Amino acid sequence: MRTRQTLTISLPPVMLKEFERVRKAENRTNSELVREALRHYFSSRLPVVAATKAELARIAAGRVEIRRGDYVTIDELLHGLDATNRKARRKSSAEAPRT
Repeated sequence: MRTRQTLTISLPPVMLKEFERVRKAENRTNSELVREALRHYFSSRLPVVAATKAELARIAAGRVEIRRGDYVTIDELLHGLDATNRKARRKSSAEAPRT
């Protein structure tokens, strides 16, 4: 089984020329340079944020609650929300009775 996939891209001539200049200057293969560029792009666009100690503690506590069975399923949650929206409301006293 292959561990890598082949990707075909198209570049404008000016960008290809710059790509080749950098690749040769850094003595890299096309694949190495593209992988490095993508790693840099991903890290700048989608920064990895480490959880704080408080967040990790709350996650651990939540997992304990789940193992204990102390949770609400999505169906129960939605049913509860739906019931809340259906509660009868009192008519406004400002309405005049029909004659």
